[in-house]
Amino acid sequence: MQTLHPDGWAAPVGYANGIMVPAGRMVFIAGQVGWNADQVFESEDLVDQFDQALKNVLAVLACAGGEARHICRMTAYCCDKPAYLAARPALGHIWRAHMGRHFPAMSMIFVSDLLDHPGKIELEATAVIPG
Repeated sequence: MQTLHPDGWAAPVGYANGIMVPAGRMVFIAGQVGWNADQVFESEDLVDQFDQALKNVLAVLACAGGEARHICRMTAYCCDKPAYLAARPALGHIWRAHMGRHFPAMSMIFVSDLLDHPGKIELEATAVIPG
């Protein structure tokens, strides 16, 4: 996996502008919210839901034999921009606990609501597992 960074651009913080991967098995992970395996939200807190949603992404990826380092793209949908901005240090700690220093190409999109109530954040990902 190679990070793509155009010459002269400022370094991104917490994401990559682009990722290039050699051929492999592609895994597309549907949006995962912060509920447990029984589809029950144990918390309405954004930080707790982010932790669980990221664990859910990694659990789906593990079904294909993949690991966090195989994720090449992730999109986050969040309902509460002020809460997200205030929680960035805690979210970064959770990220590093599950993903280490691996930063895929990412997008953060703020939305008015999610389908699953009281969901605050949803993560979807694409991974490539080397052949």
